[in-house]
Amino acid sequence: MKTVNHWIGGKTVEGASGNWGQVTDPATGAVTTRVALASPEEVDAAVTAAKAAYGTWGTSSLSARTGILFSYRALLDAHRDEIAALITAEHGKVHSDALGEVARGLEIVELACGITTQLKGELSTQVSSKVDVSSIRQPLGVVAGITPFNFPAMVPMWMFPLAVACGNTFVLKPSEKDPSAANLLAELAAEAGLPDGVLNVVHGDKVAVDSLLAHPDVAAVSFVGSTPIARHIHATASANGKRVQALGGAKNHMLVLPDADLDAAADAAVSAAYGSAGERCMAISAVVAVGAIGDELVQKIRERAEKIKIGPGTDPASEMGPLITAAHRDKVASYVTGAAAQGAEVVLDGTGLRVGGYEDGHWIGLSLLDHVSTDSDAYRDEIFGPVLCVLRTETYEEGVALMNASPFGNGTAIFTRDGGAARRFQLEIEAGMVGVNVPIPVPVGYHSFGGWKDSLFGDHHIYGNDGVHFYTRGKVVTTRWPDPADAPSGVDLGFPRNH
Repeated sequence: MKTVNHWIGGKTVEGASGNWGQVTDPATGAVTTRVALASPEEVDAAVTAAKAAYGTWGTSSLSARTGILFSYRALLDAHRDEIAALITAEHGKVHSDALGEVARGLEIVELACGITTQLKGELSTQVSSKVDVSSIRQPLGVVAGITPFNFPAMVPMWMFPLAVACGNTFVLKPSEKDPSAANLLAELAAEAGLPDGVLNVVHGDKVAVDSLLAHPDVAAVSFVGSTPIARHIHATASANGKRVQALGGAKNHMLVLPDADLDAAADAAVSAAYGSAGERCMAISAVVAVGAIGDELVQKIRERAEKIKIGPGTDPASEMGPLITAAHRDKVASYVTGAAAQGAEVVLDGTGLRVGGYEDGHWIGLSLLDHVSTDSDAYRDEIFGPVLCVLRTETYEEGVALMNASPFGNGTAIFTRDGGAARRFQLEIEAGMVGVNVPIPVPVGYHSFGGWKDSLFGDHHIYGNDGVHFYTRGKVVTTRWPDPADAPSGVDLGFPRNH
């Protein structure tokens, strides 16, 4: 059986706690790997290595940092398939989805390669007589990242490349459900020339997380995961004096107006709701159909959903893979089996799906629920699986009011041909990311990713300008130098004397 250990101080460090987690192949249900679960002492060893490395890395030149990052980007590009294969083996997503994840992570590595312009300061001269004021940004020190199972390569790459480019050192605690990609990312960083201790990986569960949140040498914590855990991370780390960005859960809505291109809307709904088996925080999980278009839209979604090929992620013909664990599969299924009793019409029920030759895999098919009420479990909760809810409203105003009443505010979308309606929507909707005829509005790397309300705890979004500001702190310097002409006579300023 494969063993995944920690990466501390530039080398593999065997787990010493005696505690191990199991990693399964979601397509077969077989346990393939054991992963070390760190003790507080092992977390401390990683932080200590990062702190020691910060002494030189934090004062290294920008050209040295970016040179390493350019080499790192090239290595990641060369190893795309290898990284994607690890993701498929442990998460279950199809290979094309895994490659897309790597590509989106690479965007932030590329942003980090250009960190020189992001870290430029400001200067105001002559704010008073012979007085100048400048502002600079400096790294924080040791920072930590706690990342989820659904994007085991992309989300870490949303964090540590920017953090180390800004001069910090990093301790990553990835999900113990699919840990292998994180170790490969760290190994490739070392191969690119990143000094020992700048990037460390400790695997673990709540013990490791709580140790990072309490450690006095960790200056900041980045987190992506569910809302209850994000709230806990924010409260605990903040109470310990740390800077925190904690991205939580979502219930992303797509508003479809009567004038929309329904074929385009149906295509978007299927890809956004069922891609990556719905295990993504930006998935569209609720479609709000306005006016009389509901029946036609639901039928178009159903026709497309029924054609999706479900199978192991290693099969090139597969368009959707299994869910990550059997327990998660069963939880997702419970929302579908209980939907009718709460007033929904079950248009598609994917709970009975079986895949030949992979009978023990964590399979579930695509489910489509219509006429869903806002007080039902399927609507209120973040399901994190291939279940799409359709709600009906009579007007645009009712649809926006319904969406804004949700406690989540991560991403949202509108489908319409009317520019005025789209403009009004982007101003009135209470969410951090908005798509206009774009179902999953994940920003490009040089803009920032993050939601509102219960989808974000902390002041900073992730990556982009917000990411740079999160991983640095500002300093303002006020300077007054007397003019040489005002110096007392006889003072030697070291200038050449002309006779």
